[in-house]
Amino acid sequence: MGYENRIAQMLEKHSDVLYNPSRELMIQEGVDNREAIASATGALATWTPCDSTGRSPKDTYIVRRKESEATIDWDSPNNIPMDSDTFDMLMEDAIQVLSTKRRLYVTDRVLSADTAYAIPVKTVSNWALTALFTDNMFRPVPVDIGRSIFAKRGFRLLVVPYDKLDRARYVGRLRELPDGQTSDMAVAMDFDRGLGVVFGSAYAGSVKKLMFTVMNYMLPGEGILPLHCSANEGPDGDTALLLGLSGTGKTSLSADPRRALLGDDEHGWSDNGIANFENGCYAKLIDLRPHKEPEIWNAVFHDSPYLGHGAVVENCMMYPWGVFDVDDDRYTPNSRASYPLQFLSNVKASSMGEHPKSILFLTADANGVLPPVARLTPEQAMLWFLMGYTSKLAGTETGIVDPVSTFSRFFGEPFMPRNPDVYASMLGERMKRHGSVVYLVNTGWSGGPFGIGARMDIDITRALVHCSLQGALEEIEYDEDPLFHIQVPRSCPSVPPEILNPRNTWEDKNAFDLRAKKLAADFSAHFDKAYGDKGIDPSVISQCPGK
Repeated sequence: MGYENRIAQMLEKHSDVLYNPSRELMIQEGVDNREAIASATGALATWTPCDSTGRSPKDTYIVRRKESEATIDWDSPNNIPMDSDTFDMLMEDAIQVLSTKRRLYVTDRVLSADTAYAIPVKTVSNWALTALFTDNMFRPVPVDIGRSIFAKRGFRLLVVPYDKLDRARYVGRLRELPDGQTSDMAVAMDFDRGLGVVFGSAYAGSVKKLMFTVMNYMLPGEGILPLHCSANEGPDGDTALLLGLSGTGKTSLSADPRRALLGDDEHGWSDNGIANFENGCYAKLIDLRPHKEPEIWNAVFHDSPYLGHGAVVENCMMYPWGVFDVDDDRYTPNSRASYPLQFLSNVKASSMGEHPKSILFLTADANGVLPPVARLTPEQAMLWFLMGYTSKLAGTETGIVDPVSTFSRFFGEPFMPRNPDVYASMLGERMKRHGSVVYLVNTGWSGGPFGIGARMDIDITRALVHCSLQGALEEIEYDEDPLFHIQVPRSCPSVPPEILNPRNTWEDKNAFDLRAKKLAADFSAHFDKAYGDKGIDPSVISQCPGK
């Protein structure tokens, strides 16, 4: 019996299943079950175990099957193969555990605002907050779902967040921890059978990113480019994309009161244009300020009776009287909030837009040697898309304490399972066809590296982004950086000119030069290792820093 039938049978036999409960009921269930507490503003507050304050990449697996193995880049450290027998064990254990729970929650949603390729997702969990999270983050099933190319190829996801696997049962099948024990957590997906399981991870982002990975695998096979980006639209209908890893500012910078938001994290680029996958946002809260990021602040912390609210605040310090302290990172710097797009004041209801006029690559450079903004030629854009340079920020993954320089191709390597030439060629073709202009925006450090310099002021970054999207950077003069092969503007409206060249912001110029050369050498070494035998065009190779 296939797992579609096994899940249906389990649900049919269970005495208490809530199918697609109302939003108000999911909120009430979360409070009644003591999964969450209503805060003073009405938002729900919840805290997860220490091992679930971020994603666990080493416990995330993809089933390796003959039918699809040639399409997946198994050289990527993020594509950890799992044999089908182990995956079936996880599914059986999840079904068995769920069958014993007092009450189950089933939600039917979709991913993609463009119904031409919306993927139906059925999520089954014993946790009301998981159901509410899918209501916040996944989209309602459209009336015309039958026109989707995936209408008959939906996905089924089992989520058991607070139960743990039997370590002894999985010895030799799941990873071994530093203490010699076998991991009791797994996040696994089977692309060929349309199945996924989250077992032992209570981090809501595990659900979100599993399904994002599924989309990133499925869509290129249908000629659609998935992107780890936010998107918004100007008054004249011009669409902009902001690509970047977690912590680089996608959510904050895309929530611009002057531009209508399509979405903050995950989009598809098809022949129809741009479409958001999601229904909501999953925003970082650490050091959030209402005067600097009013859209996010109001979405999360607006006052409302708790049954009419539904924003879920995850792992943020809250005092006994229900007030949050977003600056307190003692438990984790990765405090998060999920909320529906409708909580924002300026969103485009359709979550769809035209082909992008501007594309911004966001990087949080902890070395402090990149300019706050730079223009990229098509060849430079392809190089930076392949490299995906940024610094992993504290808390976005378990074990990350200080920023670490990293290269994550396509600004989302952990979630891009196919071979790299697929995504790169699709982006290059679309950029050229639609004449998209690309800028590199550094939201990281200035005046020195992390620990010495200061994080870029978000108001300055917002001004640079606004100028980029308004075309104000198209006619100004640029200097070519011979080390990083990027075009640095000499001026920018509303931005102090002295900060545009990062070397000017360092007191110790020799220290800057050494740090910059070290980063460029890292670029060159990583490129040779990751792409040296991938047949990359020489015109793109020549734009790699350090070459």
